[in-house]
Amino acid sequence: MDMDGVLVWEEHLVPGADQFVAELRANGTRFMVLTNNSIYTPRDLRARLLRSGLDIPEESIWTSALATARFLQEQRPGGSAYVIGESGLTTALHNAGYILTERDPDYVVLGETRTYSFEAITRAIRLVESGARFIATNPDEKGPSREGSLPATGAVAALIERATGRAPYYVGKPNPLMMRSALRTLGTHSENTVMIGDRMDTDVRSGLEAGMQTILVLSGISDSTTAELFPYRPTAVYGSVADLVGHSHDPFTAQPPTA
Repeated sequence: MDMDGVLVWEEHLVPGADQFVAELRANGTRFMVLTNNSIYTPRDLRARLLRSGLDIPEESIWTSALATARFLQEQRPGGSAYVIGESGLTTALHNAGYILTERDPDYVVLGETRTYSFEAITRAIRLVESGARFIATNPDEKGPSREGSLPATGAVAALIERATGRAPYYVGKPNPLMMRSALRTLGTHSENTVMIGDRMDTDVRSGLEAGMQTILVLSGISDSTTAELFPYRPTAVYGSVADLVGHSHDPFTAQPPTA
């Protein structure tokens, strides 16, 4: 399941999310919490969720940073990267055996940060022009804050792409690669797994393309009107994960209340 908009709104618990997670754990149902945000490590995110009232183990949290690090580890083991991002991304790459450098890196890896630097972006542009392969953790163009929207990875990636003529490879949602890496980590198969998300363009799409059944909850970005604009549909639509309490063992047996 996605995290923001499904389990929490920034630092606030989505009502009923704690009951839903408690039911999954009581039933022995394996689950993974996903986020395209590459700023934080799983340990950071666990602490954030605990403050919101959710007890999620580190090993049940999968980020676009972890998916990116695994992808690069499989593509070019022991490689090097110039990174624009925070500890969630740099820690994941270090743990994957990558060297972080500004000199002739194999990759330029762009992630989320609240302090995008013109100097760092300029250096990334020059490295991509010099032949470094361009990777971005996720395509989200903007993110929320209390003051309003913030530019996110996708927006900065577009700047670098426009300057270099080189498009990045996005690892995070909606790329089903992130979903498949999460499935492998979870030790399950797409046929036996459901993706729960609040966005049609990332969560539902990536779940569909990874071969999973999907549930859209209306507690985040997409609403029922937005959902109708897409050429694909989720398997079911619910108001929030609170509506799945009591049905987590088989979420498609009951008529979804918002379908």
